[in-house]
Amino acid sequence: MSPAEPRYPQIRVRTRSRNPLALVAAIREELRRAQVGEEEIRRFSRQALAGSEPARIREVCRSWAVIDGLDRPSAL
Repeated sequence: MSPAEPRYPQIRVRTRSRNPLALVAAIREELRRAQVGEEEIRRFSRQALAGSEPARIREVCRSWAVIDGLDRPSAL
């Protein structure tokens, strides 16, 4: 896995909300749909929610899944 490639590149997420917590929830849902184990989902959640800065949360989310449209101005 390269530094730019997420842990789960087959998981793609898009959300219209600017709230980083909505992004975390969307990734958790997609991890469940991909039948990723609960411990791994908890690991993602702990990492994503460890900081309160939106940029840090988005960075963690990018390291776990492909986030469509995240870098566009109208996206997160």
